[in-house]
Amino acid sequence: MNVVHASFRGHFSDNPRAVYEGLVSRGVPATHTWLTADSPRPRWPSGVRTAPFGSPEGIAALEAADLVVSNDCISTRWTKKPGTVYLQTWHGTPLKRIHHDVPQRREQWAGADRDVPRWDLLLSQNPASSRLLRGAFGFGGPVHETGYPRNDVLSSPRRDQVRATARARLGLDEGTTAVLYAPTWRDDLVLDGAGPRDFEFPLDLESLTARLGRDHTVLLRLHQMVRDRLDVPPGSAVLDVSDHPDIAELYLAADVMITDYSSAMFDFAVTGKPLLHYTYDLERYTEQLRGLYFDLAEVAPAPLLSTSAEVVDALAEVDALAAATADRYARFRETFCPLDDGRATVRVLDLLADAGLPVGAVPDPARSTSEGDAP
Repeated sequence: MNVVHASFRGHFSDNPRAVYEGLVSRGVPATHTWLTADSPRPRWPSGVRTAPFGSPEGIAALEAADLVVSNDCISTRWTKKPGTVYLQTWHGTPLKRIHHDVPQRREQWAGADRDVPRWDLLLSQNPASSRLLRGAFGFGGPVHETGYPRNDVLSSPRRDQVRATARARLGLDEGTTAVLYAPTWRDDLVLDGAGPRDFEFPLDLESLTARLGRDHTVLLRLHQMVRDRLDVPPGSAVLDVSDHPDIAELYLAADVMITDYSSAMFDFAVTGKPLLHYTYDLERYTEQLRGLYFDLAEVAPAPLLSTSAEVVDALAEVDALAAATADRYARFRETFCPLDDGRATVRVLDLLADAGLPVGAVPDPARSTSEGDAP
């Protein structure tokens, strides 16, 4: 069986990585090819074939594949052979509007629109996402609610060991509180204007350090679209982890996360650790840049924070804040994380077996459901 994996146009990461590791752990006989990019250069497993994204080699691999696993639209022109199964995992529960639900970007989706008709299986992290994904992409096939394979490690028996190893590699002492800051990208920093603009760091690091002390470290995880836009000054309380190959390790290494509109919030919530929302540009983001599917103030697990001072205050009292908002957090997890139980990869491999692929599926009592397929 020939399998082609594509993650963010050239990474070894995310749901395609988890599916790959699931196939390998089952001993499924297969030749795996990963589509790669010039930058960044991830750590590829030994023995895995690679082909540059969009190259003749990459296109040939896609056209010879029995299984294609991607977490994004493959906009390259290629012809899917009869019998090939294309598993589209997507890369997050949509909070911010995507694809055709962003009308001001409609002209930019031509390449992606070529890809959607190739999809056979589309994954959804939760029931709240299924209708949104179907509508945004105009996808007419089944949407399978499986949870995300990439999140299985967050519920696995080895999560504590993964946390300890990750923190050691990051140089975090046992007494250090790691604050993962993972903002999403802004359309005007990437898609508008004559050229790229620098990422603006909206947190007041001096105030944070003065209030919380050097026993707090900010792990900065910039979105791939802007990860090269910021120079972290030497000696600051920030550790740039934007190129860390596996964000799940960062979720486990962190003690609290700050984000804005990133889908990372839905994955991090699986850990049950405090989650803060720094939405300093909420009105502009929702009305001018992208727009949101949900009223974030209503669904967020904690009150929205609009200034850096509010963020620092919340971090200083994070345990009390978590206790006061426990019910909100529980509702958030029930809505967005009900299927992230550590068994998503098994459910996805069973889907592939149902599609006729030789993946060595075994009976699983927690089988996936498909939107609209319930009796």
